[in-house]
Amino acid sequence: MLTLLCLAQFMLIADVTVVNVALPTIGAELFLSGSAVTWIVTAYTLFFGSLLLLGGRLADTLGKLRMYLVGLSLFTAASLASGLAASGPALITARSVQGVGAALLSPAAMALVTILFEGPARHKALGLWAAIGGAGAAAGVLLGGVLVSGPGWAWIFYINIPVGLFALIAVPALLGRTHRAATPAPSRGRLDPLGALTLTAAPALLIYGLVESRDRGFDTAHVWLPLAGAAVFTVAFFAVERRVAVPLVRLEVLARRSLLGGALVMLAASGLLISAFFLNSFYVQHILGENALTTGLAFLPVAVAVTLGAHLGGTAVGRIGWRLAALAGFALTALGALLLTGLTADSGLWTGLTPGFSLMSFGLGTTFVCATTAAMNGLGHQDTGLASGLVSTAHELGAALGVAVIAMVAGASLEGAGELSGYAAAFTTSAVIAVAAGIAGWFLLPAGRPDLSQGRVMAH
Repeated sequence: MLTLLCLAQFMLIADVTVVNVALPTIGAELFLSGSAVTWIVTAYTLFFGSLLLLGGRLADTLGKLRMYLVGLSLFTAASLASGLAASGPALITARSVQGVGAALLSPAAMALVTILFEGPARHKALGLWAAIGGAGAAAGVLLGGVLVSGPGWAWIFYINIPVGLFALIAVPALLGRTHRAATPAPSRGRLDPLGALTLTAAPALLIYGLVESRDRGFDTAHVWLPLAGAAVFTVAFFAVERRVAVPLVRLEVLARRSLLGGALVMLAASGLLISAFFLNSFYVQHILGENALTTGLAFLPVAVAVTLGAHLGGTAVGRIGWRLAALAGFALTALGALLLTGLTADSGLWTGLTPGFSLMSFGLGTTFVCATTAAMNGLGHQDTGLASGLVSTAHELGAALGVAVIAMVAGASLEGAGELSGYAAAFTTSAVIAVAAGIAGWFLLPAGRPDLSQGRVMAH
């Protein structure tokens, strides 16, 4: 069951990076403009990120297994449509539906993990779930390189279909009547339409503004207007939820320190990892001149490092607590980023890039575990969907914000002219962000550690 739930999450995260490697080929075969090519990625991340909180609350309200199956069905069908797409608009539409399915699937799957496991088993399960985020991003690059260089770009979508169909059949079968009877019933209640509207519009405008900032910078109306709109809808959301009789989101849940701390750590960790993929992909292909397949293979050690970091991070959290584990993880991340500031055109792929990037990824694997286990700690079953949606939203927002900021710092170096000063500045910025995130996590994460013998939290 855990393997299947994590496999579904793996598909969703890998689908963000797997497309990046294929974009030049897709654009050439479908005769797409630069902006249309960008929207192949943006459409997925926009709908995925903006609907996650709503998807999490729907899982709490309408049932976690039900929303898992609905989301997985949508995602699988849209993957088929993406592979069959013969034009840019058709592909962008299918990618949008993929994003909707992912937003329904991800929080429901994470909530199922939380309620199906107790005590030390839950701690280990959430640790594995956390590792999937980083490993999925790395494996997506590898998978994209292999498939684009082999059977063609359509197969980056077709590969989701057998996995999705198998999970659709196997998860309900494995869950069985006994586990379904033990799973808490959904909290039936009237949905809050104004809350749903503002809850969706705020992250949608924020993600759109951040994505636009990659190409336009932060000084244009195309960026500032969506960001201002996101702020307005955020204020409106809190105003609505304070006054409505049956709120979509109980604000006291969002005010939990452990949940906010976990979301912040996830935001920073995701931004650092995805922006490092973004920068290093440019370095490998434009500075070193390697092809898509070699680029994918170069990130294989990174996937291993993230997974190993998450595994050891789960042990560290149980022994030294969330704060020390997160601080150590971000310290290793900063050290790895500083190693990457010395990259030159002669550094080499395996001797120059791999050590620093792998060290960054190892440290971030630990922080992913801290974020996930802290955020879900002590929550009732009726709020696990919302909490998982918030953590997943932080992951998507962090990715968009991280790439936007790092791309702005790197500047002209991303044009592929061989200039590496922007890369050094960008990785120095990453190191500073990692240190700041470690300090912030120290104050926001719970001052304790999980009691693995009984599944409780030992407060210091």
